[in-house]
Amino acid sequence: MNTLLMLFIFVPILSVILLALNLLLAPHRPDEAKVSAYECGFNAIQGQTRSTFQIHFYLVCMLFLVFDLEILLLFPIAVSLYQVSIFGFSIALIFFIVLTIGFVLEIGSGAIKLSSLDLKELTTNQKY
Repeated sequence: MNTLLMLFIFVPILSVILLALNLLLAPHRPDEAKVSAYECGFNAIQGQTRSTFQIHFYLVCMLFLVFDLEILLLFPIAVSLYQVSIFGFSIALIFFIVLTIGFVLEIGSGAIKLSSLDLKELTTNQKY
């Protein structure tokens, strides 16, 4: 038998066995903290698991995802910059220009601007 085929057979079987052992042998102690909703580190209000958040949380999340993916694209460019020709350099330069234009537009629209009033409001509404 091919070793790759053996691997595709062995790994799922081992995974199912280990999951079954976990279900059979692990202690089951339900706790209120384990079954309650977790909302970005803030404690949920009693009886209301879906509390409202300001839009700044979602904007920061989206911007983080965009710039995190940008970092993923920068690593291969940085590693292979010596090996690519002028065409590869021009593609990387166009990528940086588009990224810079997007960042300037985000700053211009006020998407990443948190004033001190917003920060004070975010921190004082939570009851601990």
